[in-house]
Amino acid sequence: MTATFYRDLPHDITVIDTGYHRPGFDASYLMRAGAAAAFVDVGTAFSVPRLLQVLAEKNIAREQVHYVMVTHVHLDHAGGAGVLLRQLPHARLVVHPRGAAHMIDPAKLIAGAAAVYGETEFMRLYGEIAPISAQRVIEAADDWRLDFNGRELVFLDTPGHARHHYCIYDASSRGIFTGDTFGLSYREFDSANGPFIFPTTTPVQFDPEALHASIDRLLSLQAQRLYLTHYGCVQDPPRLAARLHELIGQFVDCARAVQETGAARQAALEQGVLQILLRALTAHGCELPRARAAELLAVDVRLNAQGLAVWLERQAKS
Repeated sequence: MTATFYRDLPHDITVIDTGYHRPGFDASYLMRAGAAAAFVDVGTAFSVPRLLQVLAEKNIAREQVHYVMVTHVHLDHAGGAGVLLRQLPHARLVVHPRGAAHMIDPAKLIAGAAAVYGETEFMRLYGEIAPISAQRVIEAADDWRLDFNGRELVFLDTPGHARHHYCIYDASSRGIFTGDTFGLSYREFDSANGPFIFPTTTPVQFDPEALHASIDRLLSLQAQRLYLTHYGCVQDPPRLAARLHELIGQFVDCARAVQETGAARQAALEQGVLQILLRALTAHGCELPRARAAELLAVDVRLNAQGLAVWLERQAKS
């Protein structure tokens, strides 16, 4: 019986729910080019059994996976890469040059996340973060082109969410694997007006000017579809880009208006971000009760507020 946590899309692409946090929150993509296969973003170590199960159900041998591509090294995207590569003998990791060292030696990633969450919660969320041999790592510089068994993939440096972030343009589908650069869109918020989207300002490298520029760069490709890690395939990039630009501006204005410090500042930022998003959802025609919408947004509201706080501190020092 076929598992229910993945769905086949056109153009030999499959979206896989990694199981991180809640259903419909975090995706990995399996892409095929003839007999070859590749993953884009992989979730955590706990996601690896799901990815391997999809290979098995599709009769794809583990030896047929040529690449594991991580859009950036945040752990909900790349945490499981080392554990996965142990099971894929011929695969190589493709990563942004700024992220490669952290995949080869993840000690700083582990220490940083453990400091935020505590050791017990870190292990519950992410599990093992396994190092990857440098010989298996490919650094994808800006505009690097990969011939994936005849399917050309173009890697684009897209800072703003993180400085170690690339997006991947796939000419075969006229689609872009966007990681977190082109925002977040959860299916629960879809309305008659289409998908709802909003930016992620997660710590610690949020840069609004860079993010605006990266969104515009992706828009200039005139892609037809976007493959979001959070979550799924969405269309109409121009409309979505306009909403992202608008909300980035509102988040920045909200952050600059906050006068509180310390814990009070975090609370004020969370409240401000939440109200911006709830207003935007109402304007979008989302019919979910506000309490349910707030519940679904809770993790992103907290992280966005934390990232805005870090950005404010950086602004104060510059």
